[in-house]
This record gives sequence, structure tokens and C-alpha cells, in this order.
Amino acid sequence: METPSPRFRVPLMQTDITIETESGSCMAHLALPEGEGRYPGIVLIEEIWGVDAHMKDVAQRLAQEGFIVIAPELLPEDTLKKLAPEHVKLDLFTPEKRAEVQPLVREATAPLYQPEFADEALAKLRACIDYLIAHAQSNGKVGSIGFCFGGTYSFHLAVHDPRLDACVVFYGRAPEPIDDVAAIACPVLDMCGSEDVAIVEKLPELEAAMKEHDQDFQLIVYPDAKHAFMNDTNPRTYNATAAHDAWAKAVSFLHKHLEE
Repeated sequence: METPSPRFRVPLMQTDITIETESGSCMAHLALPEGEGRYPGIVLIEEIWGVDAHMKDVAQRLAQEGFIVIAPELLPEDTLKKLAPEHVKLDLFTPEKRAEVQPLVREATAPLYQPEFADEALAKLRACIDYLIAHAQSNGKVGSIGFCFGGTYSFHLAVHDPRLDACVVFYGRAPEPIDDVAAIACPVLDMCGSEDVAIVEKLPELEAAMKEHDQDFQLIVYPDAKHAFMNDTNPRTYNATAAHDAWAKAVSFLHKHLEE
């Protein structure tokens, strides 16, 4: 992936930490610039593959841009174990193999659709906001950015926590019911690929609801891009042109709304 902008080429500190939440402890990956200064916070929300090497790379890139980044592990350990084999990710996006691997993915992710999981995930995300605001180097502002499963939860967090100052969604599903978007109290940047049919077909309803509720909403649909076009560890989905442009727009959006 591309290098950070020159204004924030700084050394980094990365580590794994434990966050205490209403429903117990939560492991998270922390990345932040070293040295003196006040920085905005970012809650980075994972794809369904967990806080893996790709997510840690995204955390590092955001920290290099001058953000304190925390990426909580929201997924159950059993889900992560079932999805761990590398071929699962590739086969899911390979037309001739998708039918074979879809039952495994559905079984592994079934717990994620339960109300109890959503409540626990939201508690973890709120605890991450608490952590970022209280951090010694915080400038007091916090944004969220998520991909796929994480994009959906980036939207979900914006609906349920008015402390967010910016929300970035990469190919995530809109809130349900759609009128929940009325509760969003921050600008939203939503990006997806034109070939991501399940997401694209819901966009007219989302755009109408955001307009009806007078939300600060920007939508970008990249032509010829698939679901997970930002994930450069997946050759089946990665689209370098779309990824580079989307990354630049996401970073610019976060700087604008978290440093004012």
C-alpha cells in the first residue's frame, strides 16, 4: 500500500492491549505516533478475518498519518479459528469455489447476527472511544473507520455514540432500520465498489434516508471494483487504483473533521 503523506512520517509504537468493557475484557491492537503532540483517535474496525496482519498494517498507516489507532478484536475465538485457513478467504471470492466454502463461512459467522453479539460489540467499541479520549496524547476527537463487517459496525457506532466526530465506511451495510441514520451526529464518508451488488443495491435507500434526515454524507462508488477492494492481501479482490484513491480520500476526510 502507498506510503503516508510527508507531514506525518513519524516513528511508531505498536502493541497489544486489553480494554475493559461492560461485558468483560477485550483484546485490541494499539498504534500511535511516538513523541510529543496531541493527536486525534481512530477506532479501526476489522473485516470478518479478525485483527490480522492486514488490519495491523492499516493501523500502522493511520498512525503514520498522525492518529492514535485502536483496533479491538470483536470476533469470537471460535469464529476466528474457523475462518483462519488462508484458502477460505481466497475461495470465498473465487466463483468456481465459492459454493464449497460458503457453508463454512455462514456457520462461522452465524453468532455475529445475534442481538447479544451486537450489544457486546457496541460495548467494546464504546470502551475504545473512552480509551482514546482519555489517552494522554489525545486532542479530544475520535473517528471510526471500518471494512466490510467493520464498515457495518462503523455505521452502527455512529448511530449509537454521539461522541464520534467522523465516520468512514468501506463496503459496510447501512443501519437497520434505515431511519436509524437520523441519530448520526457526525459526517459520514461511505465508499464501495460498483461490483459489490449486495451493498450497491441498498444505496438508493441509504442516500434517500441520509438526505431526508439532513446528514453530512458523502458516497463514492468505484467502477469495476469488488467487495474488499482495499484488501491488498487478497489478490481476488484488491483493486490498486480504487484502493489508492479511497485511502487518500479517507485520510483527508479524517484530518479535516478530527483536526478542526
